[in-house]
Amino acid sequence: MSTSSSPVRQSAAAATASTASPSTAPSRRELNKAATRQAISNSTLELLRSEGPGNFTVEDIADAAGVSRRTFFNYFNSTEAAIASVTHGFLDTVLEQFRLRPADEPILESARAALVELADPMTIAPMAELFSLTQASPVLARSELEAWDHCTEQIIAAARERGVNHPANQMDELYLRALAGSVISCGKAAMEIWFDRCGTDLSAESLAILRQLLIDSMGLLGSGFTAPAQKHPAPNTLSAPHSPERS
Repeated sequence: MSTSSSPVRQSAAAATASTASPSTAPSRRELNKAATRQAISNSTLELLRSEGPGNFTVEDIADAAGVSRRTFFNYFNSTEAAIASVTHGFLDTVLEQFRLRPADEPILESARAALVELADPMTIAPMAELFSLTQASPVLARSELEAWDHCTEQIIAAARERGVNHPANQMDELYLRALAGSVISCGKAAMEIWFDRCGTDLSAESLAILRQLLIDSMGLLGSGFTAPAQKHPAPNTLSAPHSPERS
């Protein structure tokens, strides 16, 4: 496997490193586990690029990452799960920013603010690349589903933390799950609009568009999907039908 680092790989590694809690330094064992997981995820993405979907195995990923097959299964239960993990670095970074928001702030406002804090658009690169690849290959549909399911569960867990640490912020379970599902649906919509506009372009300019679409989608959800103002013709410009004159 090539030793050169792509922008996507660099941003994924940076995202993983950024998730360490500022108040508690991770142990050496935790750092080693995170590095192994990231190596497997990176190798999976490299094989996805070079070999194409469905053309490599667990053994291929393990060899590329320099780990045993047994070690692979300590972290992932399938190639689909390893592919889905490409998105985890971005999600972890967003959730880290989310947890730094005030506990009494509305959930959706915290989510939007967390996205705004991601000043570097390249942070989104791994997720964007995986989404682009899944649109071109039905073989990756299961991996995409796993990625979105992981996002949903992590959003629910992060929101629950607020209730545990601040009892006044506890939320009804139905509300919590409906909210998480809505966030994911908005994220999907933003990704689809971005892909329609930019295709497989992963330049900084393209990723900046995706970042803004994600921010805007959270804003729409927070506003209750208030439609943007549209121009309508003034009432007095509409011509009324003429009634026949009476003699």
